[in-house]
Amino acid sequence: MLFGIDLASPEAWISLVTLVALEIVLGVDNLVVIAIISGKLPPDQARTSRQIGLAMAAGIRLALLPAIAWVLSLKQEAFTWLGHSFAWKDLVLLGGGLFLIAKATLEIHERVTAAHLLGHGGPAAGSSTRFAFAIVQILLMNLVFSLDSIIVGIGLTPNVAIIAVAVVLSVLAMLVLVEWVSAFVMANPTVIMLALAFLVMIGMVLMADGFGVHVPKEFVYVAMAFSAMVEALNLLARRAAAAVAAAAGGRRAGH
Repeated sequence: MLFGIDLASPEAWISLVTLVALEIVLGVDNLVVIAIISGKLPPDQARTSRQIGLAMAAGIRLALLPAIAWVLSLKQEAFTWLGHSFAWKDLVLLGGGLFLIAKATLEIHERVTAAHLLGHGGPAAGSSTRFAFAIVQILLMNLVFSLDSIIVGIGLTPNVAIIAVAVVLSVLAMLVLVEWVSAFVMANPTVIMLALAFLVMIGMVLMADGFGVHVPKEFVYVAMAFSAMVEALNLLARRAAAAVAAAAGGRRAGH
């Protein structure tokens, strides 16, 4: 027995490994949001905002663990509207989904109109106001993703210790991956657009859950994996074309 986990129990290990994998997958969504929001800040502030974002992600998740009874109470009915009952959890998911869709849509609009290159659409770059605004956005999304993360954990196992260990391990994985994910996303504009499209889809899934329509996460992840694979092939094709163009330019320069 270690931290309330029976190490001799195969069920405990299966639950732990499964939950760690799920938490890391859920954490990738969190990382993409942090990368996109922090990408609008100067490099020093961007790094600080990512560190603060991960610290908040870990803190909120761990803070929700002792309050599991409260988290479960969020499933109780809050009110009924047009014949449909809404629980407090549904309201959180609806609010988070709306925020995610609105945020992604605004980001897509800025990139389509090149407003992000002209410095429009917010406080001046590098200002403390913009930094604070980024932190507030990251905090809001951490609240939504953390609640979803803990509810997934509760649904998989009643052992709070296993959920806590899985949360800690997933946050450590996020800590290792955050700089790589941020650098990769910022270096590839088409990846940013794909990530924003993912955020719109995730927002729609959250809203569907809020209205009581369950969308199997497996379908969402398969769609995301397929789209990511197509984008990876596009990146390889662009690199190959650039290499051919560079080689042709070198031959012309040699004549």
